[in-house]
Amino acid sequence: MDINRRTVVRSATGVAALAAFGVAEGVAGQAFAATPSSSGSSTTSSASTTPSGYSLEFDSTAWSYDATNDVYYQLGKIYVTAPAATDYEHLSIYVPGAYLKATANSDGTTYTATVDPKGTVGAYSGRTAPIVIPVNTPGYAGQKPATSYSYSSVSQYLAAGHIYVWPGLRGRDSSTSTRSDAAPWGVTDLKAAVRFLRYNRSVLPGSTDDIVLFGMSGGGAQDTVAGASGDSPLFQPYLRTIGAAMEDAKGRPLSDAVAGVMAWCPITSLHEANLSYEWNMGQFASTGTRASGTWTSAYSADLAKAWPKYLNRLDLRDERGRRLKLTESSSGTHLAGSYYDYLIEVITTSLNHFLADNTFPYTVTTMGGPPGSGSTGSSTTYATVADYIAHLNANSNWVTYDSTTNTVTVSGLEGFVKSQKTASKPVGAFDGYSRGQTENNVFAMGLNAPSHFAPLTRDVIKANQATYATYSDWNSAYGSSAYDSDFAQKDSVGKDMAWRGDAYNPLYYLLPAFGGHRRSKVAPHWRIRTGIMQGDTASTTEINILLALRNYGIRDVDFATVWAQGHTQAERTGDSTTNFINWVESVVKK
Repeated sequence: MDINRRTVVRSATGVAALAAFGVAEGVAGQAFAATPSSSGSSTTSSASTTPSGYSLEFDSTAWSYDATNDVYYQLGKIYVTAPAATDYEHLSIYVPGAYLKATANSDGTTYTATVDPKGTVGAYSGRTAPIVIPVNTPGYAGQKPATSYSYSSVSQYLAAGHIYVWPGLRGRDSSTSTRSDAAPWGVTDLKAAVRFLRYNRSVLPGSTDDIVLFGMSGGGAQDTVAGASGDSPLFQPYLRTIGAAMEDAKGRPLSDAVAGVMAWCPITSLHEANLSYEWNMGQFASTGTRASGTWTSAYSADLAKAWPKYLNRLDLRDERGRRLKLTESSSGTHLAGSYYDYLIEVITTSLNHFLADNTFPYTVTTMGGPPGSGSTGSSTTYATVADYIAHLNANSNWVTYDSTTNTVTVSGLEGFVKSQKTASKPVGAFDGYSRGQTENNVFAMGLNAPSHFAPLTRDVIKANQATYATYSDWNSAYGSSAYDSDFAQKDSVGKDMAWRGDAYNPLYYLLPAFGGHRRSKVAPHWRIRTGIMQGDTASTTEINILLALRNYGIRDVDFATVWAQGHTQAERTGDSTTNFINWVESVVKK
């Protein structure tokens, strides 16, 4: 199989993935503390406009000031000259007072300010302060821009000396009857905001060489895409359509590449996510859509069989340069080989970190079901490590504990999945066979027009639909022709699903198997955290991002899977905000 063709990689430019994850993910995203409150009356800065459009010039005479907390801020600055959605495409900026020299304007409410390069907060100055950008887009939803000022939710970042920039970003849920905001518009808007900051670097405080993105779930996915796709040709036609800053005032090209990416539980690499989900979890399930006698149970098995073939063509390598592959096994689907061993090492390391980080008695809280399910989760306290290991081995012995070293050995994937990471999504977990998954709306062609987007999934359907048709619950509408018709449609910029999918696939930029390899500027600093118990995506999702970054040559990848946590801003110890702030400091030093 030619990956460049069959996964919809189009020569120098192409397509591939997205993500969403379901209701539970949306709740987790809404709890994301990084974004200030957007409630309240609409307030905009005196952003300059002309009869022909909006200006890219930042208005240094329009700062507002919070004297209590010593913060200068502006809300509502349109960051492109031809916005498609003025309700989303504007940003807010929050700056520690030490970084600006300001004088009050005659209106008594606003200030004119210039950068004070000598003003400092901690280790940073008005010229060296990092710029952090939240990407709070659960399920690839839109990120609503600020409409009122709130200090409390940005206070930790400003106190640490960060400059906080909050852009509105379009998403799958912001489409209207006259426009589609589906992929790749969310990341396009994010890139446009980064370009706006660089266009105005002479009048704005902070270092545009130290822009760091951070987000969870769909937000973690979109900041991963943005971090991997700096200056990619795939986004150029979209950026030009909305009037993003492509050159500075002297005609020099501007960049949308960033320095760092913090991604918690990134739901990404959607082009192959149906396959990896069934290989990692679905092959061990036998209820619901995986129940015997259903066409979807056969579909699950075929997706699981297809994923190792795809994976083995990626030519992933470990840190020693050893090629990672899956091979056939005596039981299960390709539960052997160097890649399988690597995955078991990751699971083992996660559990050993958990034992090293915590003391017993220890209370483990399980996550409840999605909103409206009535399930609130439960908590169980284990008096000793031995009690906890016994709990893990309740149905099969897959963990061996050495009390002298307080470490474990994990024997295989099946025991772990059945105990701790059961499939929570139906077969066709991302590109649904009836277009009913959240991700189908991420690639929608318009309002209420979800679309198929995953060629690897189409290939499985096409190869096996004659067999599926022998099942009573099969519907011909699920056939491969539905995928082909969706793939052929073109968006408002004239690009088909292949182009759009590649734009949203981080692996497209990182691996030689795809046409975008070495055609973008990849962020040099990464921090990836995921709750290993989440059923939202396969463990292989984050592992493959890690491997692809290292194979690309990125040296600074801080990666961890966190035991006993699910789809959340997972951290081994401490809290996510403090850990992120400390990591940003290390990025700036490097």
